Amino acid sequence: MKQVWLNISPVFRRFLMSYLIVLMIPLIAGYVSYRTSIDVAEQSSLKTSIMTLQQSKDLMERRLAEVQGFTKQLAINQDLARLMTARSDEQNYDVYGLWKMMRDIASYSQTNDFFSNFYIYLRNSHLVLTPSTVYYRPELFYESNHYEGMTFETWKKNFLEKSNLSMVVPQHDYVTKTHQQTMVTFVQALPLNSFDTPLASVVVLIDTKKMSTYLSGITDQYGGWAFVRNHDGETVLSEGITGSVIAKIRNIPSGKPGDISRAADDMLLISIRDELSGWVYTAGVPKSALMINANRIKNITGILTAISLISGLVIGLVLAYRSSAPINNLIISLKKQLGLELSTGIQDYDFIAGNISSLIASNRQLEQELHNQVPLIRDAFIKRLLVGEFYNEEELAAASAQAGVSIKGDAGYAGLAKINTYGGSDSRESLAESSVARLIVRQSLMEAEPDMLVTDWGQDKLAFLLLRTSKLAPDEALVIQRLQDLAGTLFSHYHMPVQFGMGRPFEALADVGRSFGEAAEALDYAAFTDEGGVIRYEDSSRDASLFYYPIETETRLLNTIKSGDGKEAMRILEHIAVRNFQERELSREMTEQLIGELKGTLLKLLDQKAGDDPEFTENLQCRIAQIQPFEGTDRLLGQISEMIGLYCSMVEEKKNALHHQTVQQVKHFLASAYGDADLTLYHIAKQVGRPEKYVSTVFKESEGEPWFDYLERLRIDKASELLLNRALKIDDIAERVGYNSAHSFRRAFKRARGISPSMFREAAELGDSH
Repeated sequence: MKQVWLNISPVFRRFLMSYLIVLMIPLIAGYVSYRTSIDVAEQSSLKTSIMTLQQSKDLMERRLAEVQGFTKQLAINQDLARLMTARSDEQNYDVYGLWKMMRDIASYSQTNDFFSNFYIYLRNSHLVLTPSTVYYRPELFYESNHYEGMTFETWKKNFLEKSNLSMVVPQHDYVTKTHQQTMVTFVQALPLNSFDTPLASVVVLIDTKKMSTYLSGITDQYGGWAFVRNHDGETVLSEGITGSVIAKIRNIPSGKPGDISRAADDMLLISIRDELSGWVYTAGVPKSALMINANRIKNITGILTAISLISGLVIGLVLAYRSSAPINNLIISLKKQLGLELSTGIQDYDFIAGNISSLIASNRQLEQELHNQVPLIRDAFIKRLLVGEFYNEEELAAASAQAGVSIKGDAGYAGLAKINTYGGSDSRESLAESSVARLIVRQSLMEAEPDMLVTDWGQDKLAFLLLRTSKLAPDEALVIQRLQDLAGTLFSHYHMPVQFGMGRPFEALADVGRSFGEAAEALDYAAFTDEGGVIRYEDSSRDASLFYYPIETETRLLNTIKSGDGKEAMRILEHIAVRNFQERELSREMTEQLIGELKGTLLKLLDQKAGDDPEFTENLQCRIAQIQPFEGTDRLLGQISEMIGLYCSMVEEKKNALHHQTVQQVKHFLASAYGDADLTLYHIAKQVGRPEKYVSTVFKESEGEPWFDYLERLRIDKASELLLNRALKIDDIAERVGYNSAHSFRRAFKRARGISPSMFREAAELGDSH
């Protein structure tokens, strides 16, 4: 009866209509996708083709640049220069020089497959020099190595005697004694500045098959073709197409911006121009190759649209029920609590809105109050960070999130600014002027470094903190220079003398307190010496007659040890040792007092934990009493470090014991209260007397799963036992093990066991019968 009422309820009908309207979106999207699939596929293929052609162009130009670089290396070769300038009537052929030159150029043919066939013509001696031999007459060379259809005179005039500057001759058939190849020829006259009659010419013959490999990306991917033309329109190179076919192609793009692609019959033509050489790289892509992706998209879109239409109807019914059921339950519960009659209609929504409006108003008022407190929370957080009151990363992260302060690194600088004009007076006018001065200095600091954290520090001081990662931390000299400039600007514009105290840079957030303390010492030194501008801690004098062990450092050491963080406690102890025994030369009396203070710190720990472990306390007290200040600082610090380690180990053991005890209490409580459907983490934490976050974290670390997963598994185990009792209905079992509805119970059971509760019961009975 209840399900029938839910199915015809107005809430259910509204949800169902909403889901049906939403269901129309996939149908519209499918139609739009079908209409735009061709355009999308063409644009995608066009971009891919242009990218492939661009890559081919870059690779080919890179290899040609290597050829040009090879000719430039020959131009500065001293041996070749001597051979070029030697007169024919004064030499009897420098055989050694020719042999040495052959040996040198032979190595180039092994570095680049474009250098497998080249020769050098020496004009004065009429020699043709190749990596393997020397021809004493160019006629002899051309008899066995010549271009098809080109006379010797034409070859000699255009290739050997003409002053060619990086000339590339288009592909041409080249005949040797053994075979015939199609070659692209690169010609360079030597020397490079020979504008009239060259002394030599370098001719590199490049096999078009090797160059065509750089254009094969288009042909391999799309089955198209590609060719390259020079600035005169001559075909330098082609792949997948012949010269006669190229001549018939019309409407070829110029390759200039805005004219990269054009459609021609069943092909898409793409061109890219090299602005330096004037070459145009053109590729043809069949449109049929572009339509492959479009057809695939069209088919997939049709299938998905049909599936969405069918499944959407089913899902709409299910979701409408699931969405309306909680609202109906909420309305029923609220009306029962208020003693009202159950009703349906639009008034149900008005009823919910009316009851939660006051809650929203209260929440907004609370948000406004919290927003007004943000500046105070931010200043309080910065102050705590400066004095080193955070003892672990979790506490720091939680406090920074609450204050809305972003911690952008663990390294940086801490400092203190003092406005010397406005201190020492409590009159109303002086306080107002002091507030204005602090506001001006604060604004100036934040303009100089936008990420700087600034807070008031008394009537006439401001504390500031600049955080960065270790790699991005600005140079200390740069920070000091900016503060120096700021001090000068404040004085010149506002007649406001400001002193800045700077502590040493820190590499970890735990050292912020140390750096800020040093800044305060530097500022105190500046007040004593009447120095202005920026005063670094390193430049201030340290009084060696007193030891360094401020109350803030002792408090931090005590809290760190009590939290069991031995690593941080050792670091603080090391800092105390450096400040007293490396930066100062303490007298024997001061050393004794410092050791006495450290012993007193350890005794304070024992006093606070006196009743926990009397045997441990008595043992540690004896060891503290045995510390003598005359045993050497290294030995003394070693003894103190050992006792700190013992204490931290004891704290860690107690923490582990407490964690184990808490987990056992939680498991015991869940075993007895699993049937409560309203059981939450709040009830569990209240039962064991611990914070909610602590209970959740400790339970997951100990058991390897969240508490709610453990609770669900416990409930399903209990339900499996109850299902063996045929007299109990599944709805009753769901209520006994803590589920609000039989539907949610069935889903949880199937998720855990893989089958429904009814099938589990039948399988169990079948097993018993066998």
